[in-house]
Amino acid sequence: MVWNQLLSLEQVVSLPWTGGRVLHGIDRSWKIAGDLPPEHGWHQFSVSGSRRASWLGAGEPEAALGQRGKIVTGYLVEDRLIPDGVVVKEEVHEVFAQGRPAWLVEPGLDRFARAAAVRHRDGKLIYLQQEFPLGPEGDVLEAFQDRRDSIDDIAGVTPALHLAFLWHTWRRRLTEAERRRLERLAQLEERRREQEARLLRFHDQAWNRAVKRGQAVIDFETAARDALSVSGAELLDERPARRRDERIVQFRFRNRRFECVVHAPTLRIVDAGICLEDHVTGERGDNRFTLESLPAVLEEAIRTNRLVVFRHVDG
Repeated sequence: MVWNQLLSLEQVVSLPWTGGRVLHGIDRSWKIAGDLPPEHGWHQFSVSGSRRASWLGAGEPEAALGQRGKIVTGYLVEDRLIPDGVVVKEEVHEVFAQGRPAWLVEPGLDRFARAAAVRHRDGKLIYLQQEFPLGPEGDVLEAFQDRRDSIDDIAGVTPALHLAFLWHTWRRRLTEAERRRLERLAQLEERRREQEARLLRFHDQAWNRAVKRGQAVIDFETAARDALSVSGAELLDERPARRRDERIVQFRFRNRRFECVVHAPTLRIVDAGICLEDHVTGERGDNRFTLESLPAVLEEAIRTNRLVVFRHVDG
């Protein structure tokens, strides 16, 4: 067969593809022309002596790749393979550095699973298959699940398996620390939202009070009724007082009738009708309250049996 016939000879091969337009076989490489595979994996390609390849579709792993390439065995840790024969070091960042990325690992493998990979033409480790356990893997898994810090008492643990245990333990601690950090952030965010909600409620209440104050100038009766209803009191009557800017308000609270004098434009109490005097300083505290808050003062005085009424209302 002459050289031009060799160049035109096409065949279909199944090879691992891990990205890019260069396709590597066992002992030669091709440049992919046309469409690339949609994802990493084993794919079928049409190749020829011209070193050009065309993607055909999904393929199956080829046993020949493992028969002719260098096989590396060890333990899978996430997407890395910790090879047999490594040296144990307690520094976990050095632990993971001893592992090598493993490509095309089948999903669903057990923790501390042994695996075999082949060193590909481009230097990458291509996963081949799961290997039989050596014996202590089950005991190491139980130690991990029991959150033990050491597996020194387990016989037959190889350095690679020891490193896999150290890595999984360290990784779990990092994950749990990150979870706690996120939980703290979530709690802080929840507190921030609660504070924001309280602030909004405060502004709403302040706005409502301002509206009521403005309303009191136009329609004092409606403003007084709304203000008293905040604490569950009921407006009975209101009338002018001696001063032009004051009103006498009668209301019912806890099945009792009360009377007070209110500064009409602000709904601030002028005379509460009950004793609010500080017996130490002699200072009256009537004007510290508004028509909204006065019933709450009555509630406390009734509860503590300290209510002294000055302005009595018949009925």
